Amino acid sequence: MLYLAIKAALSGVIVALVSEIARRNPGAGGLLASLPLVSVLGMIWLWRDTHDSVRMAAHAEATFWYVLPSLPMFLIIPWMLRRGITFSIALAVGCAVTMALYLAMISIGPRFGLKL
Repeated sequence: MLYLAIKAALSGVIVALVSEIARRNPGAGGLLASLPLVSVLGMIWLWRDTHDSVRMAAHAEATFWYVLPSLPMFLIIPWMLRRGITFSIALAVGCAVTMALYLAMISIGPRFGLKL
């Protein structure tokens, strides 16, 4: 249980740091947020827990393919905000588009040999 609490605390600290840095400098916050810190931490935790190179390789590859459908959200939200749409609506639309693209990736990816 302590291990789980340490993982959660460390992950939470990273999110808090990103938001604080972004409040002061949006570009620096964006850079930090774009780093695959969550993915790297997830891989570290997975490796520590399993030492399974096959599982790690599958996880890293799946992460790559799932990043792609999430990218349009980072263009949709600023586009909508610049047109006067409220943040909550822009965020909801960005998340909805991302979920739709995830579903498309899940259904179409295996047809191209992707193991997600």
